[in-house]
Amino acid sequence: MLSYRHSFHAGNYADVLKHIVLVEVLRYLGEKEKPFEYIDTHAGAGIYSLASDQSKKTREYEQGIGLLYTDTRQLLKPYLNVIRQFNAGGRLQFYPGSPKIAESLLRAQDRGWLFELHPSDSVPLQQAFAGNRRFRVAQEDGFKGLLSLLPPATRRACILIDPPYEVKQDYDQVVATVINAHQRFATGIYCIWYPVVERERIKRMEKKLVASGIRRIQRFELGHLSTEEGRGMHATGMIVINPPWTLFAKMEALLPLLVETLETGQPYQFLCEQWAGE
Repeated sequence: MLSYRHSFHAGNYADVLKHIVLVEVLRYLGEKEKPFEYIDTHAGAGIYSLASDQSKKTREYEQGIGLLYTDTRQLLKPYLNVIRQFNAGGRLQFYPGSPKIAESLLRAQDRGWLFELHPSDSVPLQQAFAGNRRFRVAQEDGFKGLLSLLPPATRRACILIDPPYEVKQDYDQVVATVINAHQRFATGIYCIWYPVVERERIKRMEKKLVASGIRRIQRFELGHLSTEEGRGMHATGMIVINPPWTLFAKMEALLPLLVETLETGQPYQFLCEQWAGE
């Protein structure tokens, strides 16, 4: 199935959480001069117009980046500074996907690998990175593409795995791919996004990852207090393997701030957890 289009959801609260974590990880890797690689298994179209028909149909960004864009608090500054780079004149018009966020934070010595199988997104993704020799864009299965790159020559990498979970098997495939990837490259930083539609599926992901013996796993989640299982996404999360040592404390401070800002109608809740330690 290839029906999912992120253009309907760009800038929503799930993107906010995912990209706050991504920005923190990439900034951390950039603190050392040694090069690193960014691997994105489901890269999307690269950047999204919030004036598009798809975005205007759902208007999900209004309950995500729309509530945060003018915020001046220091904790949100690294993330919001990246988003503002794509909005000349200061008015919120575009929301960058993960590849463009990465492009803004990678340095001359770093490299990016972007995989996107959906034909309607792979073409604009190619166009968005035309002429950028630091990035390779491929219309390929991102799970297979990731495994073909490991271990990277630099031995330093941020790996983002965020499939659409269109089919239930995606949850199992994510876990199997991560375990396989970790066996090939145990020191990479793996960032795994997930939607919560049925809580039991996330519990199974947790159980399998912890049982795999992988150490240093953290989980950050943001979602609605009143939930109804099986009727669309009611929460979203990021699992981070080998997280920066600074990440947990930052997310403990950031998530209450997000709850305070986003709960204009429906109340939110958050989780910060260690699934496996050293």
